[in-house]
Amino acid sequence: MATKFTSSATIIPVDESVGTILAHDITEIRPGQFKGPAFKKGYIIQEADLPHLKRIGKEHLYVLHLKAGEIHEDDAALRLARAMAGKGVRFDPVPSEGKIQLKAACRGLLKIDVEALTQINLVPDICCSSRHTHTVVEEGDILAGLRAIPLIINEAHLQEAEGIALKAEGLFTVKPFQTSRTGLVITGNEVYAGLINDKFAPIIRKKLQAFDCGVMGIAFAPDDKNRIVSNIHRLIQQGAQMIVVAGGMSVDPDDVTRAAILEAGAEDVVYGTPVLPGAMFLYGHLKEVPILGVPA
Repeated sequence: MATKFTSSATIIPVDESVGTILAHDITEIRPGQFKGPAFKKGYIIQEADLPHLKRIGKEHLYVLHLKAGEIHEDDAALRLARAMAGKGVRFDPVPSEGKIQLKAACRGLLKIDVEALTQINLVPDICCSSRHTHTVVEEGDILAGLRAIPLIINEAHLQEAEGIALKAEGLFTVKPFQTSRTGLVITGNEVYAGLINDKFAPIIRKKLQAFDCGVMGIAFAPDDKNRIVSNIHRLIQQGAQMIVVAGGMSVDPDDVTRAAILEAGAEDVVYGTPVLPGAMFLYGHLKEVPILGVPA
């Protein structure tokens, strides 16, 4: 005899389930061999399936009777994914056991509207777990997993979560890295005079290569503001799309690089970051060209 479960679902004994349609995936685990759905949502139970169902511990099955205002977990997950995925984000439109994973469509920087995500996770019966925002991701990396927690969700809750995500206009996005042609300005009297070998250029070139940024020119300058300014402007005139100025970023009297960057016309300059090593890192821009001041 069927047992009433809720207004929307009935528990059916497995022996009485032939001909019924599964309301959700049924997971099977064989240690070291297989873990996944043995029977998918929508499958029609056959007589030959009964021994298999019992072998994986199923004595009863759910049969759903969705009413107006009720949404199945798979349909809810798909609607959430569509609302949350922004540019640079993809997903498989076929949920697995009520879950959908958002993945990076390209290499880049993951950006998340954290406030909107927090609000969504406060909506009853909605769950979205993700990586941290401002994380470097590779193509195909999993960014987040989302789902409706119960088998059946109140559509009002789903609509509330969708509304928050849509208002954020791309709650999850991946911004591809710009492959900027970079000009390097290496400062320091000792390097300029040839008293010591330059160590900056090889290291910076290697770091830039990791982001597919080519070095279009390298200039060496003594600890002289005018010479540093002149080299910055020259590299930009030659087509540099980003400038990295290395050395002279500390508080020694000979360290004039920061003052030179300002004198070159850099705007929105930020000096000092809570990062070690490199606490005296500088960022600014000359019109559309980013300029980075890199400490020794």
